[in-house]
This record gives sequence, structure tokens and C-alpha cells, in this order.
Amino acid sequence: MATKTTTLPVPAWPVPIGTAARRAGISARMVRHYESLGLISGVARTDSGYRQYTESDVHTLHFIRRSRDLGFSMEEIAELLGLWRDRSRASSQVKRIAQDHIDDLSERIAQMQSMQRTLQTLVSCCQGNDRPDCPILDDLAAGQATSKPAQSARKLSKI
Repeated sequence: MATKTTTLPVPAWPVPIGTAARRAGISARMVRHYESLGLISGVARTDSGYRQYTESDVHTLHFIRRSRDLGFSMEEIAELLGLWRDRSRASSQVKRIAQDHIDDLSERIAQMQSMQRTLQTLVSCCQGNDRPDCPILDDLAAGQATSKPAQSARKLSKI
């Protein structure tokens, strides 16, 4: 016996905010937020004040979502949107923004790897027993961001 599948009709454009948000993979709250930042502009409204989004608006929301997924800031996204809309742009401008973002990500990754190494060293120096001595807490209490945690942890673990 064959099962009958039903498909919901795709609403014609324009669509209300909930449909636009769903199609873009974001929440209606984020759609409003992006609109308040000026990333989406000129959204039509019905006589009763409900927002109506076009296919182009939803495409822009996809662009913003993908940009956020890649970690671009709102300022960078605004600049990228402007370049995306400007067909006479030079791709070198877009590449510069992306390269600056890569450089920033690389720096942040290096900082996080340093934090990870420091914490691994502190954890390896901690006895993890019933005694109150703890090189992790001692290092945190030292409050010196520029100290050599690995050295202070080794020193404390010998106590």
C-alpha cells in the first residue's frame, strides 16, 4: 500500500518574519536585530504593520548567517554586504577583509593554545588528592598574567 506524502505549499513572496527567519535558518529575533543594525533595510510592512520579506531579503539574511558562522564581526559583515551589493567592487577589498579576519583568528587560536598548554601543565602538577595544596589555585591567586605558570606550577608541586 503506497503512502501519500503531502507537501506544504511554498508561500509566495513576500513572506512574514517567521517564514523569512525559518528560511534563513535564524530566529525572528535575530532578523529584527539585523534590521535594527541596518543590515536589512527597506522591509515593507502590511497595513497592519507586519514586516514582509522578499526573496532578496532572505538571501541577505543567509549571507549574514553564513558570515556570522565564519566569525565575522557585525562591522565586517556590514562592509562585506556593501561590497556584495556593489557590483563594481574590487575583489581585493573583500580579500583584505577576509585575510584580516584570518589573521585575527590565527592570533586568537594561538592565545587559546597557550591557555590550553598552561592549564595542562597546571593540571599535571596538581596531585588531585585529599590535601588542600593545589598549584592550579595557587597560580590563579598569583594574579600575574605575565608570569610563567608552568614554572610556578613546577615549583609549587615540589612543596
